[in-house]
Amino acid sequence: MEVKGIRAYGSIKMTEQCKHSLLKAKWWWNLLLLKWMQLKNETSFSTLLYIFGFVLVPPVVIRNDDWTWEDLCHYLYVEKAFDNIVISPGPGSPTCANDIGICLRLLHECDDIPILGVCLGHQALGYAHGAKVVHANEPVHGLLSEIEHNGCRLFNGIPFGRNSGSKVVRYHSLVIDPESLPKELIPISWTCSTDTRPFLEISNASSTSDAHGMVSSDSRSKAEKCLRVSFNSHQNIWNGKVLMAIMHSARPHYGVQFHPESIGTCFGREIFKNFREITEDHRLTHGPSVTSKGNVDYSGNKIILRKPVDKLSDGTFPCRSSELNGVGRKGVGPFDLANLSHPSNGVKFLRLAWKKYNHLASEVGGARIIFYQLFGHHKAENTFWLDSSSIEKGRARFSFMGGKGGSLWKQMVFQLPDDSGRPFEGGGYLSVEDAQGSTTNTFLKDGFFDYLNKDLSSFQYERKDYEGLPFDFHGGYVGYFGYELKVECGAAYNQHKSRTPDACFFFADNLLVVDHSSDDVYLLSIHEECNTSTSWLDDTELKLMELKTSIPEKLIEECLLHDSFTPCKVDFVAEKSKEGYISDVEKCKQYIKDGESYELCLTTQIRKQIGEIDALRLYLKLREKNPAPYAALLNFSKVDICICCSSPERFLQLNRDGVLEAKPIKGTTKRGVTTAEDEQLKMQLQYSEKNQAENLMIVDLLRNDLGRVCEPGSVHVPLLMDIESYATVHTMVSTIRGKKKENVSAIECIKAAFPGGSMTGAPKLRSMELLDSIENCPRGIYSGCMGYISYNQTFDLNIVIRTVVLHQDEASIGAGGAIIALSDPIEEYEEMILKTHAPSTAVMEFS
Repeated sequence: MEVKGIRAYGSIKMTEQCKHSLLKAKWWWNLLLLKWMQLKNETSFSTLLYIFGFVLVPPVVIRNDDWTWEDLCHYLYVEKAFDNIVISPGPGSPTCANDIGICLRLLHECDDIPILGVCLGHQALGYAHGAKVVHANEPVHGLLSEIEHNGCRLFNGIPFGRNSGSKVVRYHSLVIDPESLPKELIPISWTCSTDTRPFLEISNASSTSDAHGMVSSDSRSKAEKCLRVSFNSHQNIWNGKVLMAIMHSARPHYGVQFHPESIGTCFGREIFKNFREITEDHRLTHGPSVTSKGNVDYSGNKIILRKPVDKLSDGTFPCRSSELNGVGRKGVGPFDLANLSHPSNGVKFLRLAWKKYNHLASEVGGARIIFYQLFGHHKAENTFWLDSSSIEKGRARFSFMGGKGGSLWKQMVFQLPDDSGRPFEGGGYLSVEDAQGSTTNTFLKDGFFDYLNKDLSSFQYERKDYEGLPFDFHGGYVGYFGYELKVECGAAYNQHKSRTPDACFFFADNLLVVDHSSDDVYLLSIHEECNTSTSWLDDTELKLMELKTSIPEKLIEECLLHDSFTPCKVDFVAEKSKEGYISDVEKCKQYIKDGESYELCLTTQIRKQIGEIDALRLYLKLREKNPAPYAALLNFSKVDICICCSSPERFLQLNRDGVLEAKPIKGTTKRGVTTAEDEQLKMQLQYSEKNQAENLMIVDLLRNDLGRVCEPGSVHVPLLMDIESYATVHTMVSTIRGKKKENVSAIECIKAAFPGGSMTGAPKLRSMELLDSIENCPRGIYSGCMGYISYNQTFDLNIVIRTVVLHQDEASIGAGGAIIALSDPIEEYEEMILKTHAPSTAVMEFS
């Protein structure tokens, strides 16, 4: 599920032995990793093949259906391009051909190449040699166990036993039956007990202190032999303990059931380092398998395996051309997203003009008054307000607002073709309205993300224009990506057609910014280099000065919502009844038990007919009841869509320094009535085994998503399972950051992580397909993301939750929660209802 920790090995310092070997061989390439990913047809999945280069060479991604067996043999034995193989985690079972692909044959026939199986790969190693893969006594996902081991080379230098700090994160519903192990497979690690623990309860254990046991290298071989005898003598010694690792007695093949790459696993780096050294020793003993670069290009941030020109001696392995990092491929692997120089029909040279007004915001009544007065006329049509309405504890600082304005303004509306339930073939319909009101309709063969990427690539600008601005949005796109755009990001198909456009964006060339920290106000206007007009800046400045001198009392009263509201008597109607939702939770749990997923973010929607409504005043009501750091009002009046959002969750941000940040929320509980009750509920959330497991799994998923586009070794987690409190709920939030690769564009970063993992579950692709089969309606705007993408390729996008979508005289609200093996169906239903409370109450109270 998560490979960032593995990729970080490119930055490990080499041992003297490794340096010596490197000098002898001149160059050396090390790691081949198989990882899960969905196949192109709608019902099958596969394991990815990762090929790692030494030191800073990034992985190449190969899905297990990308190559024929002949292809694989060619690159392993003719090109001799790689030294070892890791068969990765994944959903499913090694008994299913679509889940494991060519990996079983690889385990059978590549007896001279070091192989490490992780989770699914571990089970495949057992299954390939005749062991039984069975259901575990209970599924374990996102929980930790302490392990014991026999001190073999894979666990060299790693302590073992209770209180040793040797905790590992487990994601599995299936296990190898240890009683079925053939004589050639040796157990090398197992759990200390039948217990599992949440992350926070044992996170204070030192990874190096109080080690219960260490096996010296001198006694390692003897220990392996003794353990083989002990565990294959049919003695009843397991007592409920779970087999955690195996090795082949005659081949350099290993398997681990746990996830060494997880953020919660101790000594994961050491395990991969040990496997690297096992590979090196094998190469020294049996001769280097990598003899020349040949047709393999490892240069830069791409690894290209060129079309081979040779065959094996028997002529049986003709091989097709394979460029593994092609952007055009539908599946999104970690390095599919190299930033090619996209062609553009025309280059736009943009300039930015701006003005700053010190401490003006409070003098004119604050952000509400400014938006209401400057952009609230005509029902706030064609306007946006990215509203940091909750700025406590530095969660947010700036609000951005604007409307239809200058000559560069345009509105883009994109809709996917209606291929519901069928494999997605690409493309979609784009409608663009320009500042003069002219509309152009186009079919985008390569989709909306590609269109935005090309459009952004056409902009040229002067960095000096925005020097001195403390924020990263200087004009550009404001809008949303709907959840069903997942088909442009690797999902095989959409089961349901969205009722709303799949993406809507303004190109905002004029905007106003409020700095809630300093109380300053900024006006910004971008224009083409040939146009030097500053009329919008001048006109808006006059309006602000008029507000400063005289704020109408009536306006303040209206904006502060002192009017009386008559509660609406017609309630929302749910897409799923209570019984139906509970039944869906049970379906999710069964999929998890069968190993199809670790975590499924199940959602539903409630709807209410509303007729004509003042969307701005509804948003102000929602803003008052549930202020949030990533709140927003978007009004696309041409397509009759207004989004009133009070989201507390950041999907993804890219700042001017090239740092990506995700802040997934997993774990929510209500606020208490009293201070004591509130603190108790907060502590219960913090130490909830279920919520910690949910959060940990999504953190690992997001580390993987960011790892696709970030510099190796740069992805880190500065805050893990932090508790944030809002007006109606406490939430468990983690922060993941990484340094973006220089050759990756902003849109490619978004595409690598979309949809947000907190709204899908993990593994992402398989989970999305399962959810499509369970949920009975499209998610649409809900579960997608909204925010800005600046013309200079910075962005900040939220997750669309706690949101009212107004469309065609209807208000809809989506809500849900993560389902894991520990989920209680009744509690999951109650959590879903809790999440609808603030937005539904705002609608019900608004007349």
